[in-house]
Amino acid sequence: MVFVTTFAVMMEIETALIFEKNAIPQGTVAWQSPSNIALVKYWGKKEHQIPCNASVSFTLDKSVSKTTVHYTPSDSQAFQLAFYLDGERNEKFEKKISMFFQSILHLQPFLNQLSFTIHSSNTFPHSAGIASSASGMSALALCLCQIEQNHFQTLTNTDTFLRKASTLARLGSGSACRSVYGGLVVWGETSACPQSANKYAVPLTENVHPVFHDYCDTILIIDAGQKSVSSRAGHELMHTNPFAVSRFRQASENMEILLKAISGGDLDTFIRITESEALTLHAMMMTSEPSYMLMRPNTIQVIERIRAFRSETGIPVCFTLDAGPNVHTLYPAIHKKEVLSFIKNELIIYLYNSLMIEDGTGNGPKNLDV
Repeated sequence: MVFVTTFAVMMEIETALIFEKNAIPQGTVAWQSPSNIALVKYWGKKEHQIPCNASVSFTLDKSVSKTTVHYTPSDSQAFQLAFYLDGERNEKFEKKISMFFQSILHLQPFLNQLSFTIHSSNTFPHSAGIASSASGMSALALCLCQIEQNHFQTLTNTDTFLRKASTLARLGSGSACRSVYGGLVVWGETSACPQSANKYAVPLTENVHPVFHDYCDTILIIDAGQKSVSSRAGHELMHTNPFAVSRFRQASENMEILLKAISGGDLDTFIRITESEALTLHAMMMTSEPSYMLMRPNTIQVIERIRAFRSETGIPVCFTLDAGPNVHTLYPAIHKKEVLSFIKNELIIYLYNSLMIEDGTGNGPKNLDV
């Protein structure tokens, strides 16, 4: 009986999210949301964007998407939208966002009563492995929750607002659900984090050693071009990857080990697991059918130089990779001067147009007044 009652209440709230026919509003909302870099990787998913394993990430600070949504009453019985990336109409992303809207109509049915003009821009190269879908979809989800709150007042509590934004973002791009929060964020059910869930991410606010509060991430752009295989396609290939089951088990074990290291400030273990996870992610790509490779020769060169520098100096710098060729160089803030000097003196020759982004742990999204 409790379940039925709860379900009925949920349905009542959702079906109530419909405008009166003669009171469909117009307005503009805007949010800035960051990308994130996973330490334990999410690669492989079930139906409805449910992850096959839990993941944990650092939310970044400077690598962000800024999204503005202008909405007016729709002149049809369904939503209409136009999407602009960096000021230019982009039909490819328009189709993706249309599919996203379709997937969340049961959560926000008022979308079908509105016409949307969406403008978005990134502070980093799109589709080069810096999780532009995470920042872009989370920013859009936050905008949609802002519209809901502005007109229905259903998300007055900050926790409720962010949890729904995370739930919506997940349906657009799995990793986007983590970008709704700052700092370290967990997504996917794991015994290592009791409050974790599959349908939304949760911030890791307890048991985090101070060294990780301001961790640095200097992103080294090896290749600024678009990836040859999208992350969505890569996830699909995990269904037939012969090593998938072992990988999901490994990820589960690594989550427990890494979260203990984060709690205790164990940098040696943090480095070991983080680098292993990065290489395992790309191993899954190389063992898929068909197989593919997103790393480039200079990716390997940079990885080898980072490991040699760590061995020579004892400075706890390490690397991770997203689903692309670019290298995220992770290190404690106290070592920023030495690491940046190393990058500029020894790694710059491997970068695309000497391009790098000096980033680090960020505080999460920002509501942009418009």
